[in-house]
Amino acid sequence: MLFRLSDCSVTEEGYKALASALRSNPSHLIELDLTGNDPGQSGVKELNDLLQDDSCQLKIIRFLKSPAAQEACDYLIKILGTSPLLLKELDLSEDKIGDLDWEKLSALFMDSHCKLEKIMLNNCRLTEKICSVLATVLSSKTILKEMNLNNSRLLVSGVKEICKGLKNPVCELKILKLSDCSITEEGYKALASALRSNPSHLIELDLTGNDPGQSGVKELIDLQHDPNFQLKTLRFLGPAADEACQYVSGIVGKNPLLLRELNLSEHKLGDTRVNQITALLQDKHCTLNTLILYRCSITEKQCLILISALKLNPSYLRELDISENELKNTGVNNLCDVLKDSHCKLERLRLSDCSITEEGYKALASALRSNPSHLIELDLTGNDPGQSGVKKLSDLLQDDSCKLKIIRFLKSPAAQDVCDYLTKVLGKSPLLLTELDLSEDKIGDLDWEKLSALLVDSHCKLEKIKLNNCELTEKSCSVLATVLSTKTILKELNLNNNCLLNSGVKVICEGLKNPVCELEILKLSDCSITEEGYKALASALRSNPSHLKELDLTGNDPGQSGVKELNDLLQNPNCQVKTLRFLGPAADEACQYVSGIVGKNPLLLRELNLSECELGDTRLNQIAALLKDKHCKLKTLK
Repeated sequence: MLFRLSDCSVTEEGYKALASALRSNPSHLIELDLTGNDPGQSGVKELNDLLQDDSCQLKIIRFLKSPAAQEACDYLIKILGTSPLLLKELDLSEDKIGDLDWEKLSALFMDSHCKLEKIMLNNCRLTEKICSVLATVLSSKTILKEMNLNNSRLLVSGVKEICKGLKNPVCELKILKLSDCSITEEGYKALASALRSNPSHLIELDLTGNDPGQSGVKELIDLQHDPNFQLKTLRFLGPAADEACQYVSGIVGKNPLLLRELNLSEHKLGDTRVNQITALLQDKHCTLNTLILYRCSITEKQCLILISALKLNPSYLRELDISENELKNTGVNNLCDVLKDSHCKLERLRLSDCSITEEGYKALASALRSNPSHLIELDLTGNDPGQSGVKKLSDLLQDDSCKLKIIRFLKSPAAQDVCDYLTKVLGKSPLLLTELDLSEDKIGDLDWEKLSALLVDSHCKLEKIKLNNCELTEKSCSVLATVLSTKTILKELNLNNNCLLNSGVKVICEGLKNPVCELEILKLSDCSITEEGYKALASALRSNPSHLKELDLTGNDPGQSGVKELNDLLQNPNCQVKTLRFLGPAADEACQYVSGIVGKNPLLLRELNLSECELGDTRLNQIAALLKDKHCKLKTLK
């Protein structure tokens, strides 16, 4: 017996009544047609269960209106082992659908007997035509609430087709997952437009792993300010990046995905935060142009993690500041890998006080030669370039193919001012010199405080400074003492022919006393120094005896005890002074001659007897030079 009830406005209640009746009298009906009706949630199952009842003669129940829908249903029963009409969730991911015609599948989805609420089509080869079929499903009256199309290469064209369905007023989809679907900015705009047209249904949209371009994120986030808009969850990021996003939002008060500049200075990040921020930076939804991580306690290891993000997403960042973090050469070497990448668009790189040494400078120079077209400004203040670091990078400024315009080596504006001034005076940067001669007042009106700022900077590699005949004042000497009290590689200081007086010498002695002072040669000839100054020098060298090897005091007046004060130091095994020069050449020859005869230094004698020594003209001239010198204190000469 056949019973046809197609398109009779039968609902769930009617299906239950039919099932109950057929259980009461199971022996007669063999075919039942209910196509075009609405079984509700349980109607299909109520009747389908009868087919499993041996006492029931029912062999055929027709639910689906079209042969296409029936064909798709039969196909899926074979694949899934159960009727899709009994499911609320259908997973056809990984191309389980095979060769089934999508038009037939859509006929099944749109049938009133299909009660699917969730469809998963992840990692399927979805073409534009297939997306058009899905749009047709979305444009039909169904109870579909969630559609997952993750890892399917929809492209913009596919998204636009799906958007046609989203725009339709009958569409009641609540969750749409489109992660890793190769969607770009245009696709984001299409989604935003579709949701503006029909804002009342979608509550969750997942776009992780796509590329929103410059405006895609903003297009969609702006929708959340629309009171008609129901979207509660707009997912752009994976879990780690999302954690970073929330952390940053808490600090700066804004969503970092909408920012072009992010400043996290002086926030101690730690491994967890660095990993999260790395995940954020490497996500294409992050379009930061400027990232400032000044003094964030970033280690070499953490730097490596951060750099990995820049390798994966190098195209947006234009300025990076990671100053005052312990990057060291290892961190810089990793950063150089990014700089070598032709996709890197970084224009400004700030690495001040990052414990970078000569090796790191060489690595940076090499990287910028490999990819010379992008970086225009590099800040390395507060690092140590060694002997060649400054030159390696400065040479790049002469390379026409290199866009680098500014390299900052000097930490203070004062040091930079004096460097610029001296470059004009000398015709060469003092940072490229190991010897600096500013004798005869070449320093001009330049502020001595500024000069000291240059001399104590780690990029200044001067080993010898000449300031002969420069009218040095006590204040100038105080500045020089500051330089001597600072960790530098200065080995020789020439101050000849300056009226230092004792006051100036005493100030310089404060620098000599400092344990960090490593000066080896100090020349103070003709500096108007008297006995008091000699005593001050002797005292300073007793306090810090391990560095000075040569001291020149020719042309000064040691008084009665000055020579002895200093000469006694030569007997100190800790004292490194090897050359203590008091006399000019002729007088010094006489001094050595006399010492050979009498066995003592004549500068320490008050009586000298050269009787019966044939002197000759040369010796007499030399002895005359000795007698004229103020270091000679003889009272009796025979």
